[in-house]
Amino acid sequence: MSQSAKSARTPATTEPPESTAGSRAAAQRLKMRRELAAAAMELFATKGYEATTVDEIAAAAGVARRTFFRHFRSKEEAIFPDHDDTLVRAEAVLNAAPAHEHPLDTVCRGIKEVMKMYAARPDISVARYKLTREVPTLREAEIASVARYERLFTRYLLGHFDEHAHDDDANDDPLLAEVAASAVVTAHNHVLRRWLRAGGQGDVEAQLDHAFAIVRKTFGTGIMAGRTAAPQRPAAATASAQGEVLVTVARTDAPLEEVMQAIERALKER
Repeated sequence: MSQSAKSARTPATTEPPESTAGSRAAAQRLKMRRELAAAAMELFATKGYEATTVDEIAAAAGVARRTFFRHFRSKEEAIFPDHDDTLVRAEAVLNAAPAHEHPLDTVCRGIKEVMKMYAARPDISVARYKLTREVPTLREAEIASVARYERLFTRYLLGHFDEHAHDDDANDDPLLAEVAASAVVTAHNHVLRRWLRAGGQGDVEAQLDHAFAIVRKTFGTGIMAGRTAAPQRPAAATASAQGEVLVTVARTDAPLEEVMQAIERALKER
């Protein structure tokens, strides 16, 4: 068989060189960040946070000081090497959400990327948790990282509120979006802390799903069920003059009491 015939039968499945190079560079960047973080964690544990310098962290990782600052702005950032990449993955989950998925469910899937990050390296996660409890500066850096996720989820949810569900005061939408996003993050962090205090043991996935179910039940009303959902209307019903047919129109998430009240009104108006 000629070489040209072989080539004609070979599907073009390889990535473009630029994409491959970009993926490789990103992987190398994350690898170096993790190596610097591991070196920092070990030094913090042995020498103490305050006594450890950036030069010592770089030396322990076998790189120059300037290399350290290409990856982190300060030594406290060095023990959170994965948050930047995790934030990107969480945003990708939001951007790729199917139209039929409830926005809160999408956000819950997005923040699960954070739990995956911690669960991938339980020993380091547990050690980091203990360290952040002891060093206020590291605790503040951790809080700043959490705030980034909350802002991301708030922006997403704000674009999915159903204005018709809050006719009394549309200005409440930003508040509702922020509270709902905060609730998702708080539920995640509550489960995460409990898991870390247990030494990284237990079915954290099941615990997360339980916590998210509570959030969904509490904050699910008023957020549209999908990006392309049509404006929702209050439950309404009409009855024919002969009383033989009763047609009811209601939101799919309308409470049963609301539906029954609409039916009752229609029957009285016959």
